[in-house]
Amino acid sequence: MKERIKNIKERIENAAAGYGRDPKDITLVAVSKTIDAQRIKEAFYCGCNIFGENYIQEAEKKIKALADIPIQWHFIGRLQSNKAKYAVKFFELIHSVDSVKLAKALNKEAVKINKVQNVLIQINISGEVTKSGAQEDEAESIIKQISEFDNLSVCGLMTMPPFFDDPQKAAPYFKELYSLSKNIERLDIKNVSMKYLSMGMTGDFEAAIGCGSTIVRIGTAIFGAR
Repeated sequence: MKERIKNIKERIENAAAGYGRDPKDITLVAVSKTIDAQRIKEAFYCGCNIFGENYIQEAEKKIKALADIPIQWHFIGRLQSNKAKYAVKFFELIHSVDSVKLAKALNKEAVKINKVQNVLIQINISGEVTKSGAQEDEAESIIKQISEFDNLSVCGLMTMPPFFDDPQKAAPYFKELYSLSKNIERLDIKNVSMKYLSMGMTGDFEAAIGCGSTIVRIGTAIFGAR
């Protein structure tokens, strides 16, 4: 695992350098869904300190088991409003907010524990019916409404492009999200920044870095095939 993590970090650095970017501007999130606590602990001591989980119930057990380790947890999966309480309790950053309804539930729970919850707005940039996320043409309206919630801070956008054998075919979708983030940034909405662009996974993260990604979500290349 140490070699795999070293290799991923080198690839991130090389991709950043190749596109004239600072590697320090790119955050690695190790996607740990279905991975047990012991292997997460191993990955932590091999150089990963941010882990992304997809399911609240599964994540809760691991977060409690690893509470003595300074891990930062991100929620990257589809989130239902009735799980908002747990998402706010356990996660530093929620990547997958896609509706005002969900944002309202998160804000309500954040108020209860006096927390400002950092969130990303998930955009379904490809328009695929099988994918979660707000539609691109709804993004501005949704973000403006979410900005009114005092206990949420919109920190950027997230997307998942269609799967391609050639990762460069995903680049237009990444560029579209980058362009959308710049348009949102120009609106200068309160409680909204475009600090993060969460895009790129094991198969296409180098292409995503070339298009402005600041968070890459890597699972298979660290933990192997599930």
